[in-house]
Amino acid sequence: MILCNESLNCVQCPVGEGGGAENTAAAPTDAYARAPGGGGGVTLPPLSLTPSGHLVVALCLGFIGTLGFLSNFLVLTLFCRYRTLRTPMNLLLVSISFSDLLVCVLGTPFSFAASTQGRWLIGRVGCVWYGFVNSCLGIFSLIILAVISYERYCTMMAPTIADGRDFRPALGGICFSCLYSVVWTVPPLLGWSRYGPEGPGTTCSVDWKTQTLNNVSYIVCLFVFCLLLPFCVILHSYGKLLLAIRQVRSSVVARRREERVLVMVVIMVSCYLVCWLPYGVVALISTFGSSDLVTPEVSIAPSLLAKFSTVINPFIYIFMNKQFYRCFLALLNCSNPELSSNMKTFSRPTITLRTFHQEKKHHVSPQAPPSALPTPSSGHRSSRHAADPASPSNQSCNSSHPPSENGHTPKVILVAHYRE
Repeated sequence: MILCNESLNCVQCPVGEGGGAENTAAAPTDAYARAPGGGGGVTLPPLSLTPSGHLVVALCLGFIGTLGFLSNFLVLTLFCRYRTLRTPMNLLLVSISFSDLLVCVLGTPFSFAASTQGRWLIGRVGCVWYGFVNSCLGIFSLIILAVISYERYCTMMAPTIADGRDFRPALGGICFSCLYSVVWTVPPLLGWSRYGPEGPGTTCSVDWKTQTLNNVSYIVCLFVFCLLLPFCVILHSYGKLLLAIRQVRSSVVARRREERVLVMVVIMVSCYLVCWLPYGVVALISTFGSSDLVTPEVSIAPSLLAKFSTVINPFIYIFMNKQFYRCFLALLNCSNPELSSNMKTFSRPTITLRTFHQEKKHHVSPQAPPSALPTPSSGHRSSRHAADPASPSNQSCNSSHPPSENGHTPKVILVAHYRE
């Protein structure tokens, strides 16, 4: 038997004997109070799913909650265990995992329990709390993704290498994202729109149904500033980053780098749109369309996709990162990761350009004959370079010839090293 899902203002719901969608639809509308803060509009009882529909939703939420918790908890474990991962960029990436972990702990279990019973279980206060916390964490994830894309763009275009020990920009980005999300989720608590049941009544979010000026204005602002604006920042930042990488055509490594970054950007933008755009579109349709235009089946699917972002974010932003992947393998093998001290995250395509001096008249000395024997000084230099793999000559794979006796130097050699 499925109980009806009300606006959570009344104490009890009228319950029929037969259960199902028929009894829910037959529930009298006078049992629902007026929507507070919604301009006096009457909140209609949300339509419910069938028992099998609630079971499918419960299974999906159980899968999302379990996998999201395990993957994000693993990311936090790696970050806390391995000191090599504690960089400013990785701190931004880990903040996404922390936010998604809170969603899996503070949100998904309640909607899962509600779906197993076919109704909301923790009352109106719990509904408002659920709507506020999950909306705040969701907006934080969207804003921090935009902050990460902008940070990658700024690091790429910076004339100098950023200090890997300066955490102030990363902490500033996290604080800005927190403040931004709180600013846009507190107004429904103060009367600008409100939090209430969503979809079939087993989850709670912003009131998408009440078509009043008070509510519609908030929905439009929420869509523009918390969904469309972060997407534009992400698109602009990654687009500029790709254009900057395309200008480096000095080696095959550059072209491979460009292809990999392009694939990464396409994946990030596509997953962002798949997870959040349907939710925003359905919210706008519910706000501006007729009340029966969005069915419970249509309304629950975008909500599940938005929650599924807690699962795919660790795989896109963390496990595709070579640092985290190597540390993950080291954790499985109970060994220490073999990471060099100069390793950076894949989000910083640092280009190191090295040139040799060129004489004023741009003359190139003739190459020594292949049969020429090395001089004592050249032999000493070669042995020193062999013993020191970090020397500039070894880094250029010994492609340059030593200067000739008349003082001429070889022509300019451009070498691009991409640090992963």
